[in-house]
Amino acid sequence: MAWTAPRYDPAPTAASGRHHPIVVIGAGMVGLTVALDLAQRGQPVVVLDDDDTVSFGSRAICHAKRSLEILARLGIGQAVRAKGVTWNRGRVFFGAREIYGFDLQAEAGHQFPAFVNLQQYHLEILLVDACRATGLVDIRWKHAVTGIDADAGLLTVTTKDGAYTLQATHILAADGARSFVRRALGLPFTGTNFPDRFLIADVTMEAVFPPERWFWFEPDFHPGGSVLLHRQADDLWRIDFQLGPDADAERERDPDRVRARVAAMLGPTARFTLEWVSIYTFRCRRLERFRHGRVIFLGDAAHQVSPFGARGGNSGIQDADNLAWKLDACLRGLAGADLLASYEAERIPAADENIRHSVRSTEFIAPKSPATRAYRDAALELSATLPFARSMVNSGRLSRPTVLAASPLNTPDSDPWSGGVPPGAAAEDAPLGDGWLLDALNPGFTILRFDTADGRPHLFIPPDSPAAARYAATPGTTILLRPDQHVAARWRHFNPDLVALATRRALGH
Repeated sequence: MAWTAPRYDPAPTAASGRHHPIVVIGAGMVGLTVALDLAQRGQPVVVLDDDDTVSFGSRAICHAKRSLEILARLGIGQAVRAKGVTWNRGRVFFGAREIYGFDLQAEAGHQFPAFVNLQQYHLEILLVDACRATGLVDIRWKHAVTGIDADAGLLTVTTKDGAYTLQATHILAADGARSFVRRALGLPFTGTNFPDRFLIADVTMEAVFPPERWFWFEPDFHPGGSVLLHRQADDLWRIDFQLGPDADAERERDPDRVRARVAAMLGPTARFTLEWVSIYTFRCRRLERFRHGRVIFLGDAAHQVSPFGARGGNSGIQDADNLAWKLDACLRGLAGADLLASYEAERIPAADENIRHSVRSTEFIAPKSPATRAYRDAALELSATLPFARSMVNSGRLSRPTVLAASPLNTPDSDPWSGGVPPGAAAEDAPLGDGWLLDALNPGFTILRFDTADGRPHLFIPPDSPAAARYAATPGTTILLRPDQHVAARWRHFNPDLVALATRRALGH
């Protein structure tokens, strides 16, 4: 039976002229994540959406380890894991041959796997329920933003019963790739649009494929193109077919044509049901700036990458993770003048990193000249027997959190270090007693001290623990973590004055 989306009751038309500290435009995955994060920090949030339901089709399905850790901090990470399909391994094929496999998390001692596959709509339902449970998120379904004054923070909102205006101190534009806000402000994307078309087919089937990422270059069942296979929850499978730049999108959407492609892949006896079809092209681009007056852009409204690599949805969740604590500190009067500006200083380089990886993946998957195709095919042939060649194969460099090495919020190392987790990197989880290190962190700043003492306000960690090895810690090592669990500073010995200075710097002073 096909999945049926829930329908939420439209909110009544509101009175004009009300002021709100934070308004989020877009009740998708990214908008709901930032709203939930802010609400759990005690900030009331209004969320406006022009629809009355969650996203349609599986869309962003591969939720990376860092996203799972962020969602765990927000209280739904374990629910995502329980509902979704866990995977760490993948396989690469060239023609009919498997040329190699890989394991994204060969090291033990992590709470979450490399990835959990879960349809975007399932995650959004969890986020809606969690937002409602806070009592601080006012989700207004069927309230479409139809006008905006970015400098004044004024929004015109249209409902079936009429229009009203509201004003916001901060407007968070999380309204996706076709962002109304971006178009209304006349903001162009810069980057590259690739001509190749790709087909997504979501099919329900009981299959013998394991829960792994399988990628084919030039398979016999789809000559001249590539194919990607992923398992999702509810026996739903995501299949991406490369179609080429000259494909007729309307013709390729025809259900009978799609079923024929899937049957050629699975074999004549396979039984499956087609659930959703979409055609897309690769777009690797972003806004020049992410802040415009009171408006701040997140997720696909700010930057877009190709789906191969799972960088779109994961980077959007990391945008929300980066921004929420900074807005909270600003509204509480704790932030320095540079804190909100650091959102751009950190997330624009992260977007550029994702775009670079996405462009390289696209060029490898869909080579545009005989020379680049010859290079690709040679790399694939070599990788079957020579492990060094596997680093040349690019079926989508899979999402990892960006190290914010050049962030103005970092305090550079003053002590010698070899390894560990540097300033700007997301904290590494590790076993801690009967639980996990990240679960023990404060919602605000946390001071990790690798010592035998115990007690608050610091989090003391035994110097011989697995966490100490992961952080290259020696007895006395002290690490300052930001509210978004990124390392702000680290020292070989605890010095309260240095910790205080680093905390002020991490707050933008």
